[in-house]
Amino acid sequence: MPRVKGGPHAHSRHKKVLKITKGQQGGRHRLYKTANEAMLHALEYATRDRKRKKRDFRRLWIQRINAACRLNDMSYSQFMHGLRMSGITLDRKVLADLAVTDPAAFAKVVESAKGATQNASA
Repeated sequence: MPRVKGGPHAHSRHKKVLKITKGQQGGRHRLYKTANEAMLHALEYATRDRKRKKRDFRRLWIQRINAACRLNDMSYSQFMHGLRMSGITLDRKVLADLAVTDPAAFAKVVESAKGATQNASA
């Protein structure tokens, strides 16, 4: 049986892989075999980190909200409970942005959350 080399199809596949790995160092952007490995790893990391990005941002928002709450003499968990009790439906992304950009407005939100928890306990 004769050997099949692949011809134009293999060439176009190699070009596609080398285009993806453009900008990497050494043989990772020159040699097909190492470039293909680099590409597979890079695509795997990209897929994983798209999921991870959501977790990382949520953690950052919670840390920022917690720090701003502590400045207003309240813990994060008490604050979130107070928000639910008062019916304020701001998500963590908006709350974190508010805490960083407009501390006075965030302090008002904290006061309304405090009031809701005090009314519920009384």
